[in-house]
Amino acid sequence: MSHVWQLEAAALGQVALAALVLGAGLPALFALGVRASALGRGPAGDGVPSPTGRVVSALVYAAVVLVALAGIGLIVASGFGKAVSFEHVYPVLVDK
Repeated sequence: MSHVWQLEAAALGQVALAALVLGAGLPALFALGVRASALGRGPAGDGVPSPTGRVVSALVYAAVVLVALAGIGLIVASGFGKAVSFEHVYPVLVDK
């Protein structure tokens, strides 16, 4: 019976991790991009943003957009009779 509880605890941990990453992690990543775009500005807000901050914010925004597009792609693919398989290191779309 303890083996069943271990499997359930492991599955619960995976779901909690996914919820943390996608539920709170993605908005936190976006907030990091906003913060990076403000680097180099003075307290009055009239300073010029630093080039490093602009590059970091662009990379962070690109990552957020890619995750959002991947989610939309997953939803659309499931409408076409596909499912996501995690048999390999990366997710693959397979027939249902």
